[in-house]
Amino acid sequence: MTTMSDIDAQRVAERIDTVLDILVAGDYHSAIHNLEILKAELLSQVKDDVESSSKHPRSPWEI
Repeated sequence: MTTMSDIDAQRVAERIDTVLDILVAGDYHSAIHNLEILKAELLSQVKDDVESSSKHPRSPWEI
């Protein structure tokens, strides 16, 4: 199971730096495309977290 704490912040920061480099170079289309890919990957990880946590029975104090 992947949790938000499992997301490699260093890797995300590196990818953001790459997008910034692309923007500085003036390739706005590629920068936007790369951001959309990163966003989709992050949302997919969060969705997986929600789905896997909903499959586990919760204790009354977790509800």
